[in-house]
Amino acid sequence: MKATLFTDGGARGNPGPAAYAYVLEAADGTVLDARGETIGIATNNVAEYRALVAGLSRAAAAGVSELEVVSDSELLVKQMRGEYRVKNRALQALFLEASELAREVGKVSYRAVRREHNELADRLVNEALDSAS
Repeated sequence: MKATLFTDGGARGNPGPAAYAYVLEAADGTVLDARGETIGIATNNVAEYRALVAGLSRAAAAGVSELEVVSDSELLVKQMRGEYRVKNRALQALFLEASELAREVGKVSYRAVRREHNELADRLVNEALDSAS
């Protein structure tokens, strides 16, 4: 099954109260799952990776075999594509976890977009942060 995974993470302050969100859509645009969750105090980058890990895990569980990941985090996209090294220790473990989950899914590609092209995931992050405060 082909699908698209929209991910987003954010922190109010960096680090600060943080949340992640993902939206998993089937090829026909049907939303298979959408979730936003707070994760305590973290950096923006950790929140972005937590969104990716949660979304990849859900995609694998749903039987997705071909996935396009859409994120407004250029750092995450370039690291997952192998264009940038992952130097930050906090991100290394999340990167390895995401890489393992991506292998479970099968074919995974990554695309960076501007925040306004990632509306639902961005809104879910903000709703999770608003409900936690």
